[in-house]
Amino acid sequence: MSENQTTGRLYGVGLGPGDPSLVTLRAVECIAAADVVAYHSARHGRSIARSIAERHLRADHIEEPLVYPVTTETTDHPGGYRGAMEEFYEEAAARLAAHLDAGRTVAVLAEGDPLFYSSYMHMHKRLAHRYPTEVVPGVTSVSAAAARLGEPLVEGEEILTVLPGTLPEEELAARLAATDSAVVMKLGRTFPAVRGALEKAGRLDEARYVERATMSGERTGRLAEIDPESVPYFSVAVLPSRVDAEPAASRGEVVVVGLGPAGPRWLTPEARGELAAAQDVVGYSTYVDRVPVRPGQRRHPSDNKVESERAEFALDLARQGRRVAVVSSGDPGVFAMASAVLEVASGDPYREVPVRIVPGMTAAHAAASRAGAPLGHDYAVVSLSDRLKPWEVIADRLRAAAGADLVLALYNPGSRSRIWQVGKARDLLLEHRSPQTPVVLGRDVGGPEESVRVVRLGELDPEQVDMRTILIVGSSQTQVVRRGEGGGEEIVWTPRRYPEA
Repeated sequence: MSENQTTGRLYGVGLGPGDPSLVTLRAVECIAAADVVAYHSARHGRSIARSIAERHLRADHIEEPLVYPVTTETTDHPGGYRGAMEEFYEEAAARLAAHLDAGRTVAVLAEGDPLFYSSYMHMHKRLAHRYPTEVVPGVTSVSAAAARLGEPLVEGEEILTVLPGTLPEEELAARLAATDSAVVMKLGRTFPAVRGALEKAGRLDEARYVERATMSGERTGRLAEIDPESVPYFSVAVLPSRVDAEPAASRGEVVVVGLGPAGPRWLTPEARGELAAAQDVVGYSTYVDRVPVRPGQRRHPSDNKVESERAEFALDLARQGRRVAVVSSGDPGVFAMASAVLEVASGDPYREVPVRIVPGMTAAHAAASRAGAPLGHDYAVVSLSDRLKPWEVIADRLRAAAGADLVLALYNPGSRSRIWQVGKARDLLLEHRSPQTPVVLGRDVGGPEESVRVVRLGELDPEQVDMRTILIVGSSQTQVVRRGEGGGEEIVWTPRRYPEA
């Protein structure tokens, strides 16, 4: 807003993490220019923000303590905790507005940064659109904690995730597993759940603890060794950068990871975390290329037709103490690497090597979601590839599934050297299905060349199908409906109820 000379000016002043020497020059200037200095505190009246700025306060400053009505205790407010806090913020903003309307300049003090998990933002949202306002950034506790640990927080292409410890434990675990580096704020009573989340995410050994960074009473250490009863609110958990980190001493293992059908949006948090934690990535070159390159991580791409050799190679690495991710498109247990790894791992000398499977979004479900809900009732999944089983077996299974009126998801329909199976499958299915049966053709679903079309079984052209296409053939109950503005959207769905005979 343009400055109104009849009103005062509002400053949101970041004071940094606690050490008064980390207050910026601009913050000092704003405090000096202020007529009113406001700060939040609990009902005991002590304010960390005020204590940081105390050397810059003058006798002629008007002080406005903004005392929370409730912190961790219960309240009898009819709106509960949230209602009590909303009422408090409205009242506090009104008090500051009265000063601003009188032409006084108001500096609201905030530990750390004013717009980073700070109470100042509640004043900002209520006042900044009404008065000339400047926010002065401050050093956050995140930066202070990393500095006190003396370890890089993020490097290169790493991702930093900042989380409140008040999240549910399962949500914390998922996010901690998926990121490179992390800081968890707001510990205190949440510490046991945060510790449990780090353990579930397999990252407890990496976690560091920082208490009251840059303040008196500062404490740092390995989070796993911290007594939960000793943890105050002003502490954080830190997962530092993994670049150049010493690998934790552990027994080698193989984790077979599903990458989903295409792109990072289809990757689960668990899969993302396993890829980040792996020392070696093994897989078909096309799939290895989908894994972000990480410093120190070794990559072992290979041809698509050497599943057993690839599995043996990965298991040998694990026997050497390496943590190995074998990557697979879609879900690794659906026509993919999980069974190949387990087959080799079930024999000597690999029986003792730990093997885990991390699921992924499979192509059938991805294509179905784009088309509507064709898999809404019972369905069968069949691979049309005769590289690992005779065509006669495939044909028998197609007839059986078609005779049972199951929706069919057909994987591996064709390749450069194998182009006749789609036509054969269509002819077999037409023995049991109407030519008007809807067929979803999903190609490169989730990828840059995504194409999803609906044709009729009698019109299915094998020339329109390649190895990157999955087919979903409807049952006798599958519906095709045009909806949306002008009927421009064609959706396919199979009812959940099946008619009685």
